[in-house]
Amino acid sequence: MATSASSSPLTDVEYLARSPHRVTALSTLAERPVDRAALRERTGVSQSTIRRTLRVFEDRNWVRRDGGQYEATELGAFVASGMAELLDRLQTERALRDVWHLLPTEANGFTVSLWSNAVVTTAEPAAPYRPVNRFLSLLRGADRFRFVGFGLATFEPCLAELRKRCQDGLDAEIIEPPDVVDCLRAKPAERSGNAVHSPGLTVRTHDDVPSYGFGRFDDRVALTGCDPDSGTVRVLVDTDDPTARDWVESRYQSFRRESTPLAVEPSTR
Repeated sequence: MATSASSSPLTDVEYLARSPHRVTALSTLAERPVDRAALRERTGVSQSTIRRTLRVFEDRNWVRRDGGQYEATELGAFVASGMAELLDRLQTERALRDVWHLLPTEANGFTVSLWSNAVVTTAEPAAPYRPVNRFLSLLRGADRFRFVGFGLATFEPCLAELRKRCQDGLDAEIIEPPDVVDCLRAKPAERSGNAVHSPGLTVRTHDDVPSYGFGRFDDRVALTGCDPDSGTVRVLVDTDDPTARDWVESRYQSFRRESTPLAVEPSTR
């Protein structure tokens, strides 16, 4: 199937997208040379289907044959890479589609491209605590933790884990609104007067924190979004992308400059 003047790039995209095995086949051939049998095993289609697919790929100059093996040309590898990127983007978009409105807006410098390679963890009817569990997993693996905004860090069981990690040496700082801090003051904490004075934990207050949350766990950064009506955590998005890290760090420092460190209460003993 040679390219004609009447065809368009969408023709090629449509051809690849119309059957999942075609993208898999081209991606496989871009990785290394393989024979038909290996390609059939990888794609799970019949011999005749693979034969037709390879013939179309050859007509488009996407693959070349060398003896009994096939491999992607430079053009074919270019197309395979582009399709993989497109599928990754759509996978991210599908995961974010129903929770996007809970995350920052472009007015705050946030763009979805910053998080195109992120891990997106959403709450599901059968697994409502998936974002919380992801948060706990990131917290347990961190040596340094910073967080501002929606108070996921102050919810149980996250708060209990935060106190435990601080006692084990975690360097932690959170920025919360005054009403959240007041609630924390009333929570008992092991070996300390109250939760906000746990060893290793610095608490700062800010009167205008965002409705979403964001923070840093060593080299990974995360965003959280909650349902404004129920207060439940709907999504946690995390990545180690350097540009996303810079965005989170800049936003965090901006809020930190405007925040107030919590005064240490005198002992009543």
